[in-house]
Amino acid sequence: MEAIQITNILYLISAVAFIFGIKRLSHPKTARSGNLLSSLGMLIAIIATLTYPGKEFDFTLILAGVGIGAVIGAIFATRVQMTEMPQMVAIFNGLGGAASAFVASSEFLSSPNSPFIIVCLSVFIGSLTFTGSFVAFGKLQGFISGRAVTFKGQQAINAVIALLSVSLILAPGLFFDSSMYSGYLNAFFVIIVLALILGVGLTIPIGGADMPVVISLLNSYSGIAAAATGFLISNNALIISGSLVGASGLILTNIMCKGMNRSLANVIFGAVGAESEGGSSDGKEMNIKSYSTTEAAMILDAAEKIIIVPGYGLAVAQAQHVAREVAESLEAMGKTVLYAIHPVAGRMPGHMNVLLAEANVSYDVLKDLDEINPEFEDCDVALILGANDVVNPAARHDQSSPIYGMPILNVDKSRTVIINKRSMNPGFAGVQNELFGYDNSIMVFGDAKDMLNDLLKEVKEL
Repeated sequence: MEAIQITNILYLISAVAFIFGIKRLSHPKTARSGNLLSSLGMLIAIIATLTYPGKEFDFTLILAGVGIGAVIGAIFATRVQMTEMPQMVAIFNGLGGAASAFVASSEFLSSPNSPFIIVCLSVFIGSLTFTGSFVAFGKLQGFISGRAVTFKGQQAINAVIALLSVSLILAPGLFFDSSMYSGYLNAFFVIIVLALILGVGLTIPIGGADMPVVISLLNSYSGIAAAATGFLISNNALIISGSLVGASGLILTNIMCKGMNRSLANVIFGAVGAESEGGSSDGKEMNIKSYSTTEAAMILDAAEKIIIVPGYGLAVAQAQHVAREVAESLEAMGKTVLYAIHPVAGRMPGHMNVLLAEANVSYDVLKDLDEINPEFEDCDVALILGANDVVNPAARHDQSSPIYGMPILNVDKSRTVIINKRSMNPGFAGVQNELFGYDNSIMVFGDAKDMLNDLLKEVKEL
């Protein structure tokens, strides 16, 4: 068997590992093994690439890069908090896009006869992904306003940049002398600059409430850039893995959009969360009833069925472990405890699932939106821990609200709703939650971890 055939077989094995790994990532019980299987597939693909027949590599530089990357990866893996995982994913997306752009750039600069359109597609998408992802990172981290940042003529400017970029990619001769390599080189660098600007322009007007969609979309972009680079350098593993990432990212983006009952175009161009927006619930006087943890514990003591609704406030406080302890204490008292998981709760797809899995919460009690909503009808207490927009009843009836039409968790149909928040600040969508003033709602203010620790003491003393 020829060496090239062995390499292609290894690429095929890695592709199969990617596919089965992604399949296992679709369920929390098999996600860890799926991650390991996908990692094994990538290791096989790397080995196959480094042993590719006829290719020469500087293994000193490669080992240096692997060592540096391994150290950085280990630091991030051990020090990044669960609340910062969305920012981590955004950085990964950006660096993935940048890597594809660098590889395509290297190929073009070293081989002037490289297909210009494919080179520019990879560079354009990769560069756009890079700046877009780091804007998303800035919004999540607080370096940039989490609200939609808009200005007059913004979409028109983005459209002009996009049109100019496409024109340069398809017909560089319209702008530069296409009979000379220098003309293509000038077009190449202009495309990079335009892509970097467009990445910022497309992401900055998207509000924090839409970050889960943005993250999954940028993930798809990074995969498409990788696939284009794979075509450029004739690497089958890169084509397959990039296509898988691109397709799965688009599917996840679609799922996120359905979870908010919004179109992708509305997410990208709707500027939900801008300063000027707000539902009619803003400014309404609400009768807020503030309770202590002792009173909340007494309400839980009288309840038979309790549904916990985790949100970003739980993640910020790193309160998932004590939340599990509270649930276990209530279960020991003979009560039924379930968890309601909204598909866009938190700041990235699956954020709450990952958070609760870290605390070893049983997968059997994690219920998604469609499964849990009927349960609220006969629920004694809905305990909301830091969730906001995903439990706002305005989404069902207030047509002036930016979240109107978004499927929500029907917590208001429970007999009693206990809401834990640090303050009355609105959620990512920038609208006040009318649930807070409902007759069956009570507020327990404070950090989620501190509140749950106090609640756990009270429950154990019952």
